[in-house]
Amino acid sequence: MSHAANAMPRKAPSIGTFERYLTLWVALCIIAGIAFGQAVPGLFHALGAATIAQVNLPVAILVWLMIVPMLLKIDLGALGQVGRHWRGIAATVGVNWLVKPFSMALFAWLFIAHLFRPLLPASQIDAYIAGLILLAAAPCTAMVFVWSNLVDGEPHFTLSQVALNDAIMVIAFAPLVAVLLGLSSITVPWETLILSVALYIVVPVIVAQLWRRALLGRGQATLSHVLRALAPLSLAALLLTLVLLFGLQGEQIMRQPAVIAMLAVPIVIQVYFNAALAYGLNRQLGVAWCVAGPSALIGASNFFELAVATAIALFGFQSGAALATVVGVLVEVPIMLSVVHIVRRSRGWYERGQATL
Repeated sequence: MSHAANAMPRKAPSIGTFERYLTLWVALCIIAGIAFGQAVPGLFHALGAATIAQVNLPVAILVWLMIVPMLLKIDLGALGQVGRHWRGIAATVGVNWLVKPFSMALFAWLFIAHLFRPLLPASQIDAYIAGLILLAAAPCTAMVFVWSNLVDGEPHFTLSQVALNDAIMVIAFAPLVAVLLGLSSITVPWETLILSVALYIVVPVIVAQLWRRALLGRGQATLSHVLRALAPLSLAALLLTLVLLFGLQGEQIMRQPAVIAMLAVPIVIQVYFNAALAYGLNRQLGVAWCVAGPSALIGASNFFELAVATAIALFGFQSGAALATVVGVLVEVPIMLSVVHIVRRSRGWYERGQATL
């Protein structure tokens, strides 16, 4: 029997007028962020300095505005059914931990250590490679809820997969990075890791569930009304995050655009490679599309807060490693939105060729 047949039937996702032109809004926000960063650098320096353990608080607030409405949709009582999606979980874990860090090491070696070497500062080559590996060594947490929501993904699978990745990360991140970087020991910024998990997973889930319970106490219609009202807020917060991220790094972009463009190449290839691998594995395993979508997105995205903090702790704030992880921050949102678009457009292809297991 097809695994997809066991999944609850889901209505095909619809795209509103605003979402239809999301690529345009993203481009405008990137341009606006760079322009504002140059016009009012003092403001963005102040926003960039508002951090605790390398976690930027303005970005954290915007992430909350994005993910809490999505977490409102989750009924924790239904998490027990996630076991039926074990194939999707296995595919995602395999890509995240057995493929992604090593494929990034390969792409970094190919592009940074060889193809682009004559065009890059020789003293920073190893640091650039280290930063790219750090970026790929930990899967994304909070933003995954945004990507999953945009592809009408199964929310309980997404929450369970993120929680599992966080648990694996605590054990596997340090030794994996140490092996790939050839270091005898690795300094993990535990404050950043713990604070990020608390800020982006634990606290939002608790807040959303308390709010959900209160809304359901007034009837299902009340919850539905609030979810509809909050939907524009999530997308607005996503676009504002783009403005903030590109504003914070506007000076870097203008100062060394060629270096940033070259560092972006292996990151972009890495995202598409791992997303396609996870998506294809799920299709071969007969996994429902509503699980395969978030699986592909989780398999491709990165926990950039942890990567940036680790790069700074190991190599310093002005290092090539820190710059490489920052490029990951800049590339993450627009590239992941393109993956969202591909996943949505390919639903018919995915479901026509699903294997039956």
